Parts: sequence; C-alpha cells; structure tokens
Amino acid sequence: MARLPRFVIPGQPQHVILRGNNRSEIFCADADYHFYLEKLQLACKAHSCDLHAYVLMTNHVHLLITPHTEQGLSKAMQKVGRYYVQYFNYCYQRTGTLWEGRYKATLIDSESYLLTCMRYIELNPVRAGMVAHPSDYRWSSYHYNALGQPDMLMTPHLEYRRLGKRVGERQAAYCQLFKHRIPNDNLNAIREATNKAWVLGNDRFKQRIQKKLDRRVEPKPKGGDRRSEKYRINRV
Repeated sequence: MARLPRFVIPGQPQHVILRGNNRSEIFCADADYHFYLEKLQLACKAHSCDLHAYVLMTNHVHLLITPHTEQGLSKAMQKVGRYYVQYFNYCYQRTGTLWEGRYKATLIDSESYLLTCMRYIELNPVRAGMVAHPSDYRWSSYHYNALGQPDMLMTPHLEYRRLGKRVGERQAAYCQLFKHRIPNDNLNAIREATNKAWVLGNDRFKQRIQKKLDRRVEPKPKGGDRRSEKYRINRV
C-alpha cells in the first residue's frame, strides 16, 4: 500500500520527529550536536524553512519548523540527514542507515498549539529525567526563546512575538509558561498526531485543512458513530 503524502501547507508550522534506527544513539559527542545544528541552519536557509523550536536528544530530534514552499521541509530534512549520516559514519567508522525510516511530521494549528508544542519540545529532556529544568540542557532552543541567548538557527513565530512588544517581555512571558505543566490531554494529542501523521488542531482548523487538501486529517472514530440512532440501537 502506497504511503500517503504528508500534510504540507506553505506557511503552516510542522512538528517533526526524526529517530535513530532501533532507537540507537545519533549524538555521541559535542561535535556531533554542533555539526547537526550547523547543517540544519544551512538546510533551512537553502529551502526556505523557519525554525521556531528544537531539541536534540541522544537518539532523536524534535523540530518545530515552518516551510514556505511545498517541498521545502522534505528537501531540508533530506539535505541535513544526508550530510549528517556521511559525517556520523565517517567519524564512528560505521556503514548503513542511521535513521529509523522517514521523519514523522504533523501540521500544527498555530493559534491553538504552537506555544504548547514549543514547550513540549523544550521539556523533552525534563520528561526523560536528564535534567531538572530545560535551562539545564544545552541542546535546545529554550536558551534562545526563554533566556535570549543568540542562536542563528531561530526565527520567532508570530504567536511567540505576540507574547510581548519587546524582546525581554516575550522572554519573560515565555518563561512563565513553563511554571504550568502541560495538560495530559495536550501531551497525548501532540504525541498521537505526530506519531501517526495526523493534523494537530481544534475542530475548526481540522475542517479547514480537510477541505483545503481534500483528505481525511484525523482517524475515524472507534466503535462507530456514538451519536447516531443506529449505533445506540445496536448496542442494546
């Protein structure tokens, strides 16, 4: 069965996950992280993609990225992936694939989920028990978004810029968001949508995307239509 094309709308952000094959390590030394980020910056620039948040874990990568062309994201991911595999195989004297298949991605409703998804990404090391606070982890965009440290990869999204008129106001407001836990419903929604390549957003957003792309954007309800008279009768 042929794989369906990913949901892509130029100008709409995507949450991307790329994992190491069999969950194996893809970053073993500081130089590896630096190389990946360098190539990611070049790929985003070459293929018109804006990066809003990221975290590089030992065996996978999370990105929040907006492509501005239909093929921009796939070309950027292909470019950085190819560069990094060549580098990694050379450095560690190995051959073969590094990645666990294609990257996973979901189209994001920026109004409802963008800031939550940014927090989800930057809190990954905390959920993994690696650090107590996202500021303690070196390889994420938290240092840019919350603390104002320079990062040439980053392009603030409109929803982030709306947090304040001045840069310092935005950073302070963003820090405040981390004082509240992400509700489990939102965590599950992000995971489900990204791992299964569905659209992440409210019902109005999903309806708009479905109409625009003429494709189903979420799984069918399990167990039939619970609101229908036929379903209720059949349960008796």
